[in-house]
Amino acid sequence: MAETIETIVIGAGVVGLATARRLAEAGQEVIILERENAIGSGVSSRNSEVIHAGIYYPTGSVKAKACLAGRDALYAYCAAHGVPHARTGKLIVATTPEQVPQLEAIYRQGLANGVSDLEWLDAPAALALEPALRVHAAILSPSTGIVDSHGLMLAYQGDAEAAGAMIAFNTPFMTARVIDGGFEVATGGPEPMTIICRNLVNAAALAAPILARRIAGLGHEHIPQAYFCKGSYYSISTRVPFSRLIYPVPEQAGLGVHLTLDLAGCGRFGPDTEWVESENYDVDPRRADSFYAAIRTYWPDLPDNALAPAYSGIRPKITPPGAPAADFVISGPAQHGVPGLVNLFGIESPGLTASLAVADLAAEALAA
Repeated sequence: MAETIETIVIGAGVVGLATARRLAEAGQEVIILERENAIGSGVSSRNSEVIHAGIYYPTGSVKAKACLAGRDALYAYCAAHGVPHARTGKLIVATTPEQVPQLEAIYRQGLANGVSDLEWLDAPAALALEPALRVHAAILSPSTGIVDSHGLMLAYQGDAEAAGAMIAFNTPFMTARVIDGGFEVATGGPEPMTIICRNLVNAAALAAPILARRIAGLGHEHIPQAYFCKGSYYSISTRVPFSRLIYPVPEQAGLGVHLTLDLAGCGRFGPDTEWVESENYDVDPRRADSFYAAIRTYWPDLPDNALAPAYSGIRPKITPPGAPAADFVISGPAQHGVPGLVNLFGIESPGLTASLAVADLAAEALAA
């Protein structure tokens, strides 16, 4: 006899937990299927933990709008729920005159996106804030910050469970098929189950396109190809002389080797860009060799042999190497024609920042 539930959410990462919370608090009966034995063990715990301001993304895109709305909602949520965070601010720096036009374009992009607190700084103004920089011009983003991502996910989990949601750990999603009034879902793990649900939300991050192909009744033309873009991070053995996050002008596949801070004030550098075929989170110490030159473009006094492997993450991209980054894809019944199904594709950065806004969009897609 199959179990029955109103809504299944696949994935207990930050977006899956936020979505389960949103749906449970709206009165839905929710179960989260998680293949691992803990929340947030994939993309959600392997990033820079930055609260992004919403500067870089194409104006009017889902990313831009969700980041801006999510940023404000996230700061309010963290304050109300005691989630550790800090509004550190960020400098985006041009280290040569040749980079200034690109920095100006980023500034205009941010203003067009509604990031109204950006400040353009000449070199003396930037050095007054961060004397250790090498800088020709900079953008100050006061609303950029950092957050304890695991603390945030614990808060989302607590809210979801308080509203009646449940998490089934060690329970991977295997297959589903569209049936009258919903879905028949098969799970794996130590205790395989068959579950009948009315709504199915695929928030599986890296695996979302792969799992979507296991839903019989969903046309594969509605499922993008998954691409894995790995980024490694390195910690530093000395305390960095910066109080803000430092980002160089962006590179093609990401935002460059930037400096972020944790809530204890310790620095870490990354990520770099490495296209991979599968999940592998090993950090090669030799990749740090290329970091020194990149970091010294904006921090010339980085000591030799100061970097040590920290961790890596994989961005769940849906465009191949060399292609522009895709927008967030919230694919609901209005897009693919299957009632009760929402697939969340390509939720890479700023997915952490935008998690509450993405949860709202997923709920709206289900209701459409």
